[in-house]
Amino acid sequence: MSQSSIKDTIDALVNELNQHSYNYYVLAMPTIADYEFDKKLEELARLEKEHPEFADPNSPTLRVGGEITKSFTTVKHKWAMLSLGNTYNEQDLRDFDERIKKSIGDNFEYVCELKFDGLSISLTYENNKLLRAVTRGDGSKGDDVTSNVKTINNIPHHLKTDQAPPLFEIRGEIFMHKAAFLRLNREREELGEIPYANPRNFASGTIKMQDPKEVAKRPLDAFFYSLNTEKEYFRTHWESLQALKAWGFHVSAHTELKSNIDDVLLFIAHWSTERHQLGYEIDGIVIKVNSYTQQQELGFTAKSPRWAISYKFKAEEVETILEKVTYQVGRTGAVTPVANLKPVLLAGTTVKRATLHNANEIERLDLHEGDTVFVEKGGEIIPKIINVNLDKRAADATPVIYPFICPECNTPLIRKEGEVAFYCPNDEACPPQIVGKIQHFIGRKAMNIDGLGDETIEAFYHRDLVRHISDLYTLKDRADELKNIERFGEKSIENMLKGIELSKQMPFEKVLFGLGIRYVGETVARKLAIGTKSIDNLIKASLEELVAINEIGQRIAESIIEYFSKPEHLEQIELLKAQGLQFEAEDTVITLESDKLTGKTFVISGVFENYGREELKGLIESNGGKVLSSISAKLNYLLAGDNMGPSKLEKAQKLKVQMISEDDLLELLK
Repeated sequence: MSQSSIKDTIDALVNELNQHSYNYYVLAMPTIADYEFDKKLEELARLEKEHPEFADPNSPTLRVGGEITKSFTTVKHKWAMLSLGNTYNEQDLRDFDERIKKSIGDNFEYVCELKFDGLSISLTYENNKLLRAVTRGDGSKGDDVTSNVKTINNIPHHLKTDQAPPLFEIRGEIFMHKAAFLRLNREREELGEIPYANPRNFASGTIKMQDPKEVAKRPLDAFFYSLNTEKEYFRTHWESLQALKAWGFHVSAHTELKSNIDDVLLFIAHWSTERHQLGYEIDGIVIKVNSYTQQQELGFTAKSPRWAISYKFKAEEVETILEKVTYQVGRTGAVTPVANLKPVLLAGTTVKRATLHNANEIERLDLHEGDTVFVEKGGEIIPKIINVNLDKRAADATPVIYPFICPECNTPLIRKEGEVAFYCPNDEACPPQIVGKIQHFIGRKAMNIDGLGDETIEAFYHRDLVRHISDLYTLKDRADELKNIERFGEKSIENMLKGIELSKQMPFEKVLFGLGIRYVGETVARKLAIGTKSIDNLIKASLEELVAINEIGQRIAESIIEYFSKPEHLEQIELLKAQGLQFEAEDTVITLESDKLTGKTFVISGVFENYGREELKGLIESNGGKVLSSISAKLNYLLAGDNMGPSKLEKAQKLKVQMISEDDLLELLK
């Protein structure tokens, strides 16, 4: 290979790995498996070692973690958060063991820990109080995410012990349980959004959200596995873990002390299969020398400790036959392709289906009917096709073509600019959309109607008892027809009709969420209810007025306007109004603390350092001020935080509206 081609190869690898790091650490949406990333990193390290004249000073081989996001305060780590060297085979572990023996002799122990597939976090405690929570970042500094981390139930804010040092730092991993991930991802897919690939991405994306109230709604957990102190309080890592448990921290019960490498390998062999029985994902085993004195003797490289190593499980994959691709239509009209496979055992379960996500994935894989495919489950709970065995493809195999018409109602599909999913726009006559919408409406997070379930709604649809949400409220007039349904007795009918009647008391935000408008999830529905006060105001709102509401972006606003532009949707609203459903937000009683802001109007925009936007709104209103949703020439103040929308900023400057900070607001209240 010529010198110029070597340099080009190194430069290409640097650029590619930097992009993958950005996707993984910042966007929390990786596009490459860990194993592939590590192999590319090894190749880059080899080339840099052989040709140091071409090494990039900012090479990924010299970096520990990812980029720092710009959404949070950057904090320098007191103790660097180094990464561990990775291996995927037994021989590397035996070589690691030999290096340890050459340095410190045979008298040492290992601590074996599960390697949790989550987001690394560092917590600092001072005088038994949680002072700060910081992400790994680039290893030397990370993002301050204290407010978000405080919402995780098993992380103590105050320690009830007199044994802890006055100042210490612990390291751990924030993660999401498999069951919670599957439930939340289903909700994401229902909104037509790209599902997260695995729980790690979901946990990472959650911790980097701007609103701690929203973080609190997502069930996160954490395990802790490392203690750092300014002076030595314990002789061994094992002793420090027992102390962390005693102080109230969540430490894995599966951590074990081992006396030799053979026992370590037995531990790895056990968890390579038993990991599938855990309620959370692990992607390997971490092995650490136990004695702190021996750790200090072994020391560090520029990037990793010499006394620890990570054994990573290769993502499990199997080969099977793609029997056919079918298409599911969701309640929002999104058409999702599903690979139907010849049943095969993978990661402890029999796999018959694998997700294909969207048309782009079919094109990327270049799928043909009858292909022999490789299916992976690794860190992903939902099996997916990762590649095709082209050597086994039949010469006359036909390419899989994503349909251009709805497989349920034959309506031409649409795909909006900037979106990956195709949609069926026939929401009033496409059977799975109709059934899905009504099932969504009766759900626990929407109208929470007792006595009704998904199967009952399907039965009602097939008997022509319901075609719209409003039909639920006329079922009381069709009691005789209900009695003819198998396993639907008088008591069941009575309970169902009572549940439907009680649902009329559900607040406006629940009704709005229940309508199933695309992109209007539970949180967005609440924001819209607060921002517009009534369905009539929401229907009349312009794009500009909608975008001015807290956390409502253009895509959501456009979807709302499109929904209410259809006469059939407006007709449903009127029918539901006539049945007595709540379409106005309840007025919140505000206790005035002062009249210092009486007669003053404010618009709040952006992200603030010390207060959430709802807190600022409450502060203004409790002192007599009024918070508006849009900017006009009559506005007194624009309360401006970081990352404020450019359109609001431009309009405020054009109209010469006075812009103030949260500190300026506090000055007005003095």
